[in-house]
Amino acid sequence: MRVKSKKFHFTGHALFEMKRRGITKEEVIKILSSPDQTIEVGAGRVILQSLIKRGDPLQTYLLRVFVDIDRQPAEIITTYLTSKIDKYWSENHESNL
Repeated sequence: MRVKSKKFHFTGHALFEMKRRGITKEEVIKILSSPDQTIEVGAGRVILQSLIKRGDPLQTYLLRVFVDIDRQPAEIITTYLTSKIDKYWSENHESNL
């Protein structure tokens, strides 16, 4: 499944959580434009996710962006970082790798 929308709207909840979690709009926009994986989780909702490196020393995290694609523009619902990559990464999902 590919996300067809080129336009996205950040919900208030998403912006609040991004600020609280230290996730930048630039990081999210990068995932939106070229996710490593796209996972359909329900009618009209997908998770776009990619591996990113952050911190000092650099560590690998998975940035997950939840998007409702059944509206125009598509809405970013929430986003978070996790170090539990094996829990969420799947070779069965569409990947750009």
